[in-house]
Amino acid sequence: MLLRSWMATFVAVTLWINLSEIFRYFVFVMPMTRATLFMVPDVAPMNLPVFLVWGVWDTILTVIAIWIYRLHEGRFGATRRAVVLSGTTCWALLFLLFWIAMLNMNLARLETALIALPLAWVEMIVAALIAQWSARRSA
Repeated sequence: MLLRSWMATFVAVTLWINLSEIFRYFVFVMPMTRATLFMVPDVAPMNLPVFLVWGVWDTILTVIAIWIYRLHEGRFGATRRAVVLSGTTCWALLFLLFWIAMLNMNLARLETALIALPLAWVEMIVAALIAQWSARRSA
């Protein structure tokens, strides 16, 4: 039963994260990155190796989002506080760190980060809400 519950949570969170990542990337990040790094040949390509890496990235996001939520749920219970803290923790550890590094290396513009970061925060909050909903449903 525990494995079934975890798999249901994993599938639900994965679907959300994939949809959110695809939307943010194709609508905002890819066009803005191509405009910023126009001098780099084939910047932000769309091919099989990129999609495979993206699948790994989304899987890592899913596992960490669920794990961090469960840790916060264990400490604070199934509360909104646990959702906000876990979503924000995941966002800071994964996205904020990534965008700080990209900006530091001059590989992104602040305008891109100012769009991508709030959307990524919402993504992680919703992922935590889905993990909470799934945990309640299986209890």
